[in-house]
Amino acid sequence: MDNCEGKSCSTCESRKKHSKDEILACKLARIQNKIIVMSGKGGVGKSSVAVYIALALSQKGYQVGLMDIDLHGPSIPKMLGLHGLLRVSQDQEILPHEYSPNLKVVSIESLLEDSDSAVIWRGPLKHGVIQQFISDCTWNDLDFLVVDCPPGTGDEPLSIARLIPDAKAVIVTTPQEVALADVRKSINFCKKVQLDIAGLVENMSGLYCPHCQQFIPIFSTGGGQKTSETMGIAFLGSLPFDPAVVAGGDQGKPVMEDPNASSPFIKAVVDMVNRLIERFPSAESVQAHSQSVH
Repeated sequence: MDNCEGKSCSTCESRKKHSKDEILACKLARIQNKIIVMSGKGGVGKSSVAVYIALALSQKGYQVGLMDIDLHGPSIPKMLGLHGLLRVSQDQEILPHEYSPNLKVVSIESLLEDSDSAVIWRGPLKHGVIQQFISDCTWNDLDFLVVDCPPGTGDEPLSIARLIPDAKAVIVTTPQEVALADVRKSINFCKKVQLDIAGLVENMSGLYCPHCQQFIPIFSTGGGQKTSETMGIAFLGSLPFDPAVVAGGDQGKPVMEDPNASSPFIKAVVDMVNRLIERFPSAESVQAHSQSVH
């Protein structure tokens, strides 16, 4: 954009001068790395994985945006304990919720007067709303934008893949074959729309007994890694099932926010996010610079 330099497109005057596509490009230019969290089917804990990726990145010092585009079943605000409607700035831009100094959040639920309202929209309207979540929000400069997609390969994943062509997908599955069969469709979807895949995460990969700490493979285990090897994509790691994560999501208190918390799940999330960062060279350089400063 002429004379924009990536920073003036939020002003009313600038928005009048430029097209929607130009404003979108300007906003995306200020976001270094984009992650789209996807799953082949529902019930695999995709939104939880998106939340914990965003939390872990923000705790490492990155500036992170978390965008919930699961328009029919948004859950991000509840999982993070965010309440109230999003505000609008004097420049008529949506102001994301500030969960922490390093983490901003936008969800359709935070734009509805009644959170129980059913969103009944067709494809073109969905595309327009998703575009607004990027171009009409005050994200400012971000190291990462994490996008939580609804399950499957429908309108929303297709829209976000077209709007953010330089994004990389994180695909979430569970070890059961029925989930793995669907995740292979998601992998093929990414390849068909030329969306890079950062890797595969196997969620709910067994349970550590809270009494004896013995590992119990309640849904089997290892299927995600085998699928990633077969499909030729990176395997980012396995996250064990943890009842505390479920309780934290219901209460709006993620387990990683407890400074005294230590569990196999938290360790697995940190390891998984470290592998994910390796897939984004620019993020590694930011982290290295931050560590050298401190």
